[in-house]
Amino acid sequence: MPTPPKGVQQAAARAVRWIEEGKAGKGFTDVGRGRAYQLARGEDVSEEDLAKMHAYFARHVVDRDAPRFRGNTPGFPSPGRVAWDAWGGDAGRRWADRLTG
Repeated sequence: MPTPPKGVQQAAARAVRWIEEGKAGKGFTDVGRGRAYQLARGEDVSEEDLAKMHAYFARHVVDRDAPRFRGNTPGFPSPGRVAWDAWGGDAGRRWADRLTG
């Protein structure tokens, strides 16, 4: 099973901080929370979980266009950004795409 690269771990660690600060929003799931902690700790990821990551990013790529997704906007981070980083952020998307594609 592959180990998440450093960039994936860093994005997830950022999400963990935001989750603990209450910035994840009401719709944030236990699955997303668990994935954030798993990736932040650098735990190996199964092929099944990589497929879930790939599917998550495919479904949520539109979230990148939402207000408060980028760091230069008031109210940053949006709950969508917290979730995006919980799944490894842009680095997680590239990693999951590479390993599942």
